[in-house]
Amino acid sequence: MKTRQKDRDVPGPQAPWNEIKPLLWMGGHFWTDQAGELQPAVAGREFDLVISLFTRAGHGPHPGVEHLITEIPDGPLTAEQIHSVQQLALTAAYAVRSGHTVLVRCHSGYNRSGLVVAQALIELGQDTATAIDLIRQRRSPWALNNQTFEQYLTAGLDVAYLLTGLDALT
Repeated sequence: MKTRQKDRDVPGPQAPWNEIKPLLWMGGHFWTDQAGELQPAVAGREFDLVISLFTRAGHGPHPGVEHLITEIPDGPLTAEQIHSVQQLALTAAYAVRSGHTVLVRCHSGYNRSGLVVAQALIELGQDTATAIDLIRQRRSPWALNNQTFEQYLTAGLDVAYLLTGLDALT
């Protein structure tokens, strides 16, 4: 399965992860240091829950940390994948409400993690535009540069799920 689109010419993130809202962090498996070199982002015990939408061996988290893995592509999603995003966002929002630190990560921490974090913010009471703006302010202006994901959020994931499911019927 293709999990990362190579056609985007965007700068890498300047940090392994960033706090978007208290207890809710967004990041990737890789980040770019001040010299412009790609660095691995390895989670240890910093978080109570790590949600990975992309994985690489050796990037953590520590075996004692709850780790949910659901690999999805950085492109159009199936109805089943949208449903998975909804479930992961609900899990993240529940953990934050319960006082747990959560990291949602993908390759660079821009799109897949942005989709789940934005939906978690919506579950926590933010409107869609505010959730997207907050992610771009706290993580990177390049976050959620996947227009399809932004459209899913703007339409609402329930609507995106239903419309995507219709495609499967034809």
